[in-house]
Amino acid sequence: MPASARADLADWLRLLLTPGVGPVTGRKLLERFETPTAALAATPAEWRALGLSEEATTALAQGRSAGEAARQLAALASAGGRAITLADDDYPALLREIHGAPLALFVKGDWTGALGQPCVAVVGSRACSTYGRNVAAKLSRDLAAVGVTIVSGLARGIDAAAHEAALEARGRTIAVLGTGLDDVYPKENAKLADRIAETGALVTEFPFEKPPTPKNFPYRNRVIAGLCLGVLVVEAAEQSGSLITARLALEQGREVFAVPGNITSGKSAGTNRLIQDGAKLVMDWRDVAEEFSYELRRRLRQGSLPETPAQRPLLPEPTEDERALLALVGFDQPAHVDALIAQSGIGQSRVMAALLSLTLSGALRELPGKRYARALR
Repeated sequence: MPASARADLADWLRLLLTPGVGPVTGRKLLERFETPTAALAATPAEWRALGLSEEATTALAQGRSAGEAARQLAALASAGGRAITLADDDYPALLREIHGAPLALFVKGDWTGALGQPCVAVVGSRACSTYGRNVAAKLSRDLAAVGVTIVSGLARGIDAAAHEAALEARGRTIAVLGTGLDDVYPKENAKLADRIAETGALVTEFPFEKPPTPKNFPYRNRVIAGLCLGVLVVEAAEQSGSLITARLALEQGREVFAVPGNITSGKSAGTNRLIQDGAKLVMDWRDVAEEFSYELRRRLRQGSLPETPAQRPLLPEPTEDERALLALVGFDQPAHVDALIAQSGIGQSRVMAALLSLTLSGALRELPGKRYARALR
């Protein structure tokens, strides 16, 4: 049943918004009373018999969340979003399977379309290296180009690179938020969130006006893992939220993939350790796709990826100036514009013209601080 048609949607939100009633307690209430309406109409004795806390029992008895549920529904409608409950057909089947699945999700965008494809999470360090960003972009772009939905957390670094690359490939991507739909975090990714909602979806289990507190993000990470067939960790330190997502994926019976990194880099210590512990080493999008079932592999667009995705033009033959600059710029170590001017010997104006051309063609990526790196394609 479409969520918008549910007459009891307000009761679902009342249950979700009741202090002391989390996903596990809420599921327990639903198993006992079958519907949120019946659960809300039960007696304090019945609630206590299920092990509910005094906080939850008192809040339910006083009906504290009724007004807030109505306010959330109004805010949701105003924002162009909708709520999807555990009882709805378009609640993600994989997510429904996990322990403590959210009672409801708040979504915005083409939710059905984004979930109509195999989903893979791509996560990693917020303070990523150029290598990590390049690899995340290439893998996400290639997977999106063959019909895989890229799921990530809209954070800085690897997450943002994964979302942007999926959009570049004209594929679908889902951003799982650690806030309400009204509060994109970090703020610098607000425009990216708008672009994601145009062809993919934004999703959160948090209501409106829920700020980005640290305790929210482990909950977000379990949803990222729960939506997906597997989690690909591109770059992560030994103590990293991305490793939490990988652990949750293992607990949920999902595949875990990892990209190897430099053994002297702290940013790769976590991913290298995952590989040591049995995660599948990934060097190419096919390393991920070959773990899909035969049916899912058959559904992938064309079954294989062309050398150059159809949506992207072939790179033009570089000019002599452009070749000189490409020889000075690596994939992993960005080069500053001043160094390129000094080392190329072709003059500032010609360097700036060549850099602009190479950036527009996608051969180079411009990084903060007037630095440039080769782009993996």
